[in-house]
Amino acid sequence: MIYFKSDEEIEIQRQSSLLVGKTLAEVAKVIKPGIKTIVLDAIAEEFIRDHGAVPGFKGYGGFPGSLCISVNEEVVHGIPGERVLKDGDIVSVDCGTYMNGFYGDSAYTFAVGNVKEDYLLLLQRTKESLYLAIDQAVAGKRVGDIGHAVQSYVEGFGYSVVRDLVGHGVGRNLHEKPEVPNYGRRGTGIKLKPGMAIAIEPMINLGVKDVVQENDGWTIKTADSLPSAHFEHDVAIRNGKADILSTFDYIEEVLNNK
Repeated sequence: MIYFKSDEEIEIQRQSSLLVGKTLAEVAKVIKPGIKTIVLDAIAEEFIRDHGAVPGFKGYGGFPGSLCISVNEEVVHGIPGERVLKDGDIVSVDCGTYMNGFYGDSAYTFAVGNVKEDYLLLLQRTKESLYLAIDQAVAGKRVGDIGHAVQSYVEGFGYSVVRDLVGHGVGRNLHEKPEVPNYGRRGTGIKLKPGMAIAIEPMINLGVKDVVQENDGWTIKTADSLPSAHFEHDVAIRNGKADILSTFDYIEEVLNNK
């Protein structure tokens, strides 16, 4: 079942989504070679709680962290811990908040220190594919239009799209219908209508599309151990133009001033 939101509910949800962006900006301030992922998680949790929300991921399905922190070949759902980030790492940080009855959910992949050019291009193009997908997230289009926008763009560079994990509806629940794959054919899938809110999240691999799950029961990594990038925005479906509820502005302001 798809839950449609009123304009008022969308505005409440926007506050949760914007808080995710602000939280990820706090991560951006301190992410560097030598820092442990558990430290990033603690900073995020404190910031979320200080702003009247609770971490959306902590305890969700038994997940132990406030952030999913996935390094290099890890695609998503990495558990924060004693791992020390190294110069040259790329790190997907996925964050959720829950406030006033609604979830926000957004992710950004950070370059740590001096990162190889082909990895930086993977990040850039994955983020570009997210915005191309968002351009399709308007009333009258279909879910397949979103997936096709991602797939056709990144496969043009020789990258591959993860098939086992998809975007999703978001609102009063962290994961709602519909599923939003990052691949597909134009004009197929569920029709997008005003009042829907979805999380679009391209997960793009430098190598093969296949992924495997680690023994921790959470972490998903690429089958060939080549790196993966991940960016995510919450989007409300409108007539004419997508309404992005989350933001990277706070994050990129920090990164540009580092």
